[in-house]
Amino acid sequence: MATAIYCITNTDQQAGTIVTQLRAAGVRDQDISVLFPDKQGTKQFAHEHNTKAPEGAATGAGVGGVTGGVLGLLAGIGALAIPGVGPLIAAGPIMAALSGAAVGATVGGIAGGLIGMGIPEFEAKRYEESVKGGNILMSAHSESSEMTDRIKDIFKAGGAEHISTTSEKAAVA
Repeated sequence: MATAIYCITNTDQQAGTIVTQLRAAGVRDQDISVLFPDKQGTKQFAHEHNTKAPEGAATGAGVGGVTGGVLGLLAGIGALAIPGVGPLIAAGPIMAALSGAAVGATVGGIAGGLIGMGIPEFEAKRYEESVKGGNILMSAHSESSEMTDRIKDIFKAGGAEHISTTSEKAAVA
């Protein structure tokens, strides 16, 4: 069964080190997600106070330049503007979740997208508050219990906080 492992990091360097370690352990780029505030103040999103994530999503080399380094190489990197949260940069499966219908859920914002991914509401709200506070939400997806344990170890060794796991819903064909 697929598992998603989540954590919070405090700095870009810490997140970059963890991503490097995940890649070295065999985690594919498309299975790694990061979500963090756009501290550079991406101006094209700053004036969009009434947008929803699907309308505010943008991808391109410009975003990679903002994030730089290892984080800029992850799959699906892009910028989001979420009402009540502000401009964010996301990569990986979390980008799709926040760009989808889950953002319009009752809870809304980041928490709504995370709840749609199977994270309990309490955890989702805690993660949203951490990101609003300037921290970085990271996740990695695993297909085996051994890899899940390895990812948790990498998160712990990297100094990550609030490490949790959730089972992912199987895709229905």
